Amino acid sequence: MKLIDKDLMSMQEVRELVESAKEAQRELARMDQAQVDRIVKSIADAGVRNAKRLAQMAQEDTGFGVVSDKVVKNVFASRGVYEHIKDMKTIGEIERDDEKGLRKIAVPVGVIAGLIPSTNPTSTAFYKAEIAIKSGNAIVFSPHPTALRAIMETVKVIRQAIAEAGANENLVSCISIPTMEATSTLMHHRDIALILATGGSAMVKAAYSSGTPAIGVGPGNGPAYLEKTCDLPLAVKRIMDSETFDNGTICASEQSIICDEDMAEAVQKEMERQGAYFLDEQEREQLGRFILRANGTMNPEIVGKSVKTIASLAHLDRVPEDARVLVAKETGVGRGHPYSNEKLGPIMGFYTGTDYVDVCEKVCTILYYEGAGHTFSMHTKDDKMVDYFAKRVPASRIMVNTPSALGGIGATTNLQPALTLGCGAVGGSATSENVGPLQLLNYRYVAYGKRELEDIRASIPDCSEDICKPSVNLDEIDVDEIVKNVIARLRNY
Repeated sequence: MKLIDKDLMSMQEVRELVESAKEAQRELARMDQAQVDRIVKSIADAGVRNAKRLAQMAQEDTGFGVVSDKVVKNVFASRGVYEHIKDMKTIGEIERDDEKGLRKIAVPVGVIAGLIPSTNPTSTAFYKAEIAIKSGNAIVFSPHPTALRAIMETVKVIRQAIAEAGANENLVSCISIPTMEATSTLMHHRDIALILATGGSAMVKAAYSSGTPAIGVGPGNGPAYLEKTCDLPLAVKRIMDSETFDNGTICASEQSIICDEDMAEAVQKEMERQGAYFLDEQEREQLGRFILRANGTMNPEIVGKSVKTIASLAHLDRVPEDARVLVAKETGVGRGHPYSNEKLGPIMGFYTGTDYVDVCEKVCTILYYEGAGHTFSMHTKDDKMVDYFAKRVPASRIMVNTPSALGGIGATTNLQPALTLGCGAVGGSATSENVGPLQLLNYRYVAYGKRELEDIRASIPDCSEDICKPSVNLDEIDVDEIVKNVIARLRNY
């Protein structure tokens, strides 16, 4: 019997894919902006043509989500991304200021490693392929094993589109034998310039610890605040639309709702009117035990599943057939409070606060526990409330009066359309941005001399004594303002 070592085969495959990608990227680097843009458009057009077929494959492979919503995501990740980036200057000199003597030149990083999750497999592949090529790079995908068939078919579509545009199809490739060893080999390969990591927390952490520069995202766990001035029926509609879209598989989707205590009854009634089912205490405990495993991690069986499926798995017999979202009243945050976690399914926690100050504190507590730097949403007509929360909440995206899932990725807002959402330093991420082509470039700055050393020396203050004395223009001193400030300070004593 001939034994085949799967790990060794996958590692060898990675080496070959990277080598081919490296050569393809060299060819791409010789192209001008128009040629690069033609390739990206070809990919976008192919994404639209194959949106439904690939959506069906993704749902069949993973069991996650809703086919019709995955069609929307595929179109968004191909045509939507393209429309936003098509006019970006990403090749060669992209900025010039002759007066200041400054030029900015975009330089591709080279070959990118792209990690593809099971939650958004086909759409993420289109998105990452487009932004990689737009910035002059090649990309090698490491697919989630459960979505391998759908991802490989998507890559086949992308490669054909690249070839039709007259470029080297090895600009985009994918590991066909997915193993942990293959992914590790890819991330540690000397010719991989950057890792674009979208996936579980463990995989993202592995990317950051690989020694290769990486752009990754942390978990989403966004609360949604229904402030007292909001249009309540419309706010609830937006939240319900967001939470049910593709069964909650977008990381920017609302994971909990919070409102002032005096609004709780009205919010619950409106949510119930629009299809939410509020769990009683026994059901809350029962589902809570199912949501989180003994080690505190999320049960993958709930991810991307419908309310009906989740209710069946958790043995919740009284949930109506037409229920759209399961809601559990929650008071705490952290271990022992399963509804305070990211759930990636149509399940929400329900919190109340005494007032907006208390609400803000609870929102911060939730995000610092899980989801720091990701996304927060609020529904309000009061811009002062927006300002208050925007200055305090540890989130890179503050969504106002929009479905958070769709707003966060740039579908219902004018943010960069993206399926990799940076969480900033507070979330352990390298960027706070929705990741696009501009984050996949190095920049060279050409600077022309404008001053001589003598000019610099002439600007130095008098340092003939021990203390340097800055020059003072008495005409610029506002004596009245100084007197006013002194009087104000004296009054405070």
